[in-house]
Amino acid sequence: MNPIPVSLIGARGHTGLELMRLLAAPPRFSLVHAASRERAGQPVDVQVPGVDASLRYSAPSPETLPVLGGGAYILALPNGMAAPYVEAIERVAPDAVVVDLSADFRFDDRWHYGLPELATSAPGRRIANPGCYATAMQLAIAPMLDRMAGPAQCFGVSGYSGAGTTPSPRNDPALLHDNLMPYALTGHVHEREVTRHLHAVEFMPHVAAHFRGLAITANLHLDGAMALDDVRARYRARYADAPLVSVSDDAPWVRDIAGRHGATVGGFALAGDGRRLVVVSVLDNLLKGAATQAVQNLNLAFGLDGLTGIDPAASTLEPSA
Repeated sequence: MNPIPVSLIGARGHTGLELMRLLAAPPRFSLVHAASRERAGQPVDVQVPGVDASLRYSAPSPETLPVLGGGAYILALPNGMAAPYVEAIERVAPDAVVVDLSADFRFDDRWHYGLPELATSAPGRRIANPGCYATAMQLAIAPMLDRMAGPAQCFGVSGYSGAGTTPSPRNDPALLHDNLMPYALTGHVHEREVTRHLHAVEFMPHVAAHFRGLAITANLHLDGAMALDDVRARYRARYADAPLVSVSDDAPWVRDIAGRHGATVGGFALAGDGRRLVVVSVLDNLLKGAATQAVQNLNLAFGLDGLTGIDPAASTLEPSA
């Protein structure tokens, strides 16, 4: 079978690099277009060995998108920039699959909200990739959804790669050294996202000095007392058929998930009355929080196994990392 052509718009960032590495490996996809204003004209294989040696970065422009009628476009752009590209794709290749990694279409009912482990329908042709924090929060809450009493409180800490490559205080290693930086403590887009798609949350995000990986500690108020064994059994049953979600009795650590394609949920703790549950959820914000999840959605949209080209046991980190 001929490889499915893929265009990546927004190839320069941390997530763009992870996407290109993944797309260079799966047997069913072929990266044929990579747009990055800063790297326009440079060969792509300098950063991503394995791609076509003739492929060079182009400057991103809705007017110069390749026509991929039987292929896919992945938009890895900052929030607020996707619409002109979607409009252009609708004109030149309306039947193509579009996966958008920004928040621009996560609140649009015409787009499939693509968290594969929790989705109840097939992706279709227009897919909004969930946010990294939002993925971790929903994986922590979903098994207890029918027992929730009131909003969940979620304390989040992410590595600074989540702030992107444009310089800011939240990705400045000097400012983050020996520091924990709170931001957007009410109304964060991922707070609104989880509230819309799963359950009301009150979210408090922070940035730490490590590069990649995030942790959510979720405080869940229950409608009645539960036993710890029953809680653990619920999570194991809910994710029994989810190869990228592991359940651990112990609280998972960020350093153990960094460079990994999946997420881990665990560290279950019940208050004395059995009506308050605390759960920890960790994932790599660049992978399961972005690139890996986008490839899962791409696979499913084309009728492939969701893990095509994704090895749950593999690490993307260099051996010395």
